[in-house]
Amino acid sequence: MSVSAMGVVEDPSAAAVPEEMRGARILCEALVREGVDTIFGYPGGAVLHIYDELVNMRGQLRHVLSRHEQGAVHMAEGYAKATGKTGVALVTSGPGATNAVTGIANAFMDSTPLVVISGQVPRKLLGTDAFQEIDTIGITRPCTKYNYLVRDVREIASVVKEAFHIASTGRPGPVLIDIPKDVTAEKAPFVYPEKVALPGYNENRLGDPRAVKRAVESMLAAERPILYVGGGVIHANGGAELLELAEKLHIPVTPTLMGLGCFPTGHPLCLGMLGMHGMYWANMAISDSDLIIGIGVRFDDRVTGALEKFAPHAEVIHVDVDPASINKNVRAHHSIVGDARSVMGQMIDLLPDAPDAERLAPWWRQIDEWKQHAPLSYERSDAVIKPQHLCEEVYRLTKGEAIIATDVGQHQMWLAQYYRFKGPRQSLTSGGLGTMGYGFPAALGAQIAMPDRQVIAFVGDGGFQMTAQELATAVQTKANVKVIILNNMYLGMVRQWQEIFYDRAYSEVDMLCQPNFVKLAEAYGAVGLRALYPSELSDVLERGLATPGCVVMDIVVAAEENVYPMIPPGAGLKEMVLR
Repeated sequence: MSVSAMGVVEDPSAAAVPEEMRGARILCEALVREGVDTIFGYPGGAVLHIYDELVNMRGQLRHVLSRHEQGAVHMAEGYAKATGKTGVALVTSGPGATNAVTGIANAFMDSTPLVVISGQVPRKLLGTDAFQEIDTIGITRPCTKYNYLVRDVREIASVVKEAFHIASTGRPGPVLIDIPKDVTAEKAPFVYPEKVALPGYNENRLGDPRAVKRAVESMLAAERPILYVGGGVIHANGGAELLELAEKLHIPVTPTLMGLGCFPTGHPLCLGMLGMHGMYWANMAISDSDLIIGIGVRFDDRVTGALEKFAPHAEVIHVDVDPASINKNVRAHHSIVGDARSVMGQMIDLLPDAPDAERLAPWWRQIDEWKQHAPLSYERSDAVIKPQHLCEEVYRLTKGEAIIATDVGQHQMWLAQYYRFKGPRQSLTSGGLGTMGYGFPAALGAQIAMPDRQVIAFVGDGGFQMTAQELATAVQTKANVKVIILNNMYLGMVRQWQEIFYDRAYSEVDMLCQPNFVKLAEAYGAVGLRALYPSELSDVLERGLATPGCVVMDIVVAAEENVYPMIPPGAGLKEMVLR
């Protein structure tokens, strides 16, 4: 006890009276409590109170001004994928929120942890078709893990706490918080909850021990097993456990597009990517396997091809943190709901120390025969830059250590085939939604999060033009991000399908009327470079990667080169078109 100057006895153990502050400040303080250091956003009328408070929080919260709300959300996605933290985006009401929906849907499909904060019109105007009013909750309900409309300033702190918990646990995903403008203006005591209690929302980390034991027994008895692994391994930070599990079993590993990097591409056990544009031997191996160990995967259509033709002789073990993914596309003989890292740890504990390599020798000989039958190859040229050559050069110059973000299309597939990612969180790509325009802002978000890493946006000429305005953001933030444009003057993947399946009837895929990308970069204050011929490629890439700041490298490649192997629509994995 102590006595104050007024003679009042003060009890130091008494709880301090919470400071009263307006809702906008409560929001900012709550974000800081959740470890947020960077917000990507674009201001507007409904979020002006929040932006006013951000001025006072500059020492704790950095705001990155995008040039479009879609770009802001993609930046938050790149930040989240590269770091494993929850990304944060802030947009205004109406068109601000609707512009953000593509990024939110992209994050939902790829299980990326995000918290997106949108402004809303004052509560008394809800439902009146007020200026810039939109039903943000209704629009985003199908593409968020959860969303909130905050009607009471006293709810802000607890909603933020819940939102970050939901976004980052279980199967990660985006959570939206919609806040009316008048709620951010009202005042309330700031009390931040220490814990989250959400009835019915439970994390599934460890798998059922009995199911794990039965799965391990099948793994030790199989003659043609294969590990099929995806983005769930990366979300769970399970790369080390996957490596130990594969080496103990001495079995082949094939990652999905979203799983690239979760297992070292150059490892002898790695078969490379499987699926529509996957490696011939990976697709043949999973088709002829007698046991598929699927970990952190969805068995989506781009991997399975025609479901009735997929792995007809295989027993299936499916490990996923989301019970809704189990048996959704392919029936599992052993279903294990749990965190990929935790379940692999349980499996490892049940395995013998020395693998039975001899038992699998015939299986590995068969895989080697498939590799020799149809190796990954392309026709080289001295006259025109081949896209595959470009990917090989990027790999050579970065030694497989760069963080690379892509859009969707041919460039995305070529990079997946020819770039050997050494570790997780290096490959940032739009897998589920297939969003053009994702790559550049995602790379920018990753570069801002990790300024000491080499970060590259590897994009097509079509997709780059969808978010090229973020060059202003890159220059303003002095980000060291590099942009490599695979420029074939077409919407390449659409053109490939029209060539193969529509008798070369090219319809609206011609991108000949495009800006001079070198001058465009220079107009924004970035550096622009171009390579037209194979003899120029290495020099342009070397100079571009070594030049400080934002650099755009326009690499003009063969216009009608196709991505092979390719699984035609309706075909099985064994029905690959090789050339």
